[in-house]
Amino acid sequence: MSESDAAKNAPAGWVIGVMLAADGQPMQRHYYGVGHADRAKAEWTAVDYALRAGEVAVSPIGGAEPVAALQPLTRARMTSLGLANGEVRELGWRYPRRWLS
Repeated sequence: MSESDAAKNAPAGWVIGVMLAADGQPMQRHYYGVGHADRAKAEWTAVDYALRAGEVAVSPIGGAEPVAALQPLTRARMTSLGLANGEVRELGWRYPRRWLS
């Protein structure tokens, strides 16, 4: 793989799932598209946004971790989804198939 191929396939963003109890609902995973290449920064950014919507889980629930990086997004994939570098997109509680395919 050449360096240009490696750059094309390098993560530029992440799809993050956060266990969240919003608006009196039970704890369930909410999804975020985060335009940060660094996985840890993307996870913390998603948690910051989730805190605005409700209570975030502090420990595993039913074997599910409170925060999970589901899949990296390449620069090309972010462009096709309309996610800018540094942007956070709330994807809701439904599994984001379009973002993960």
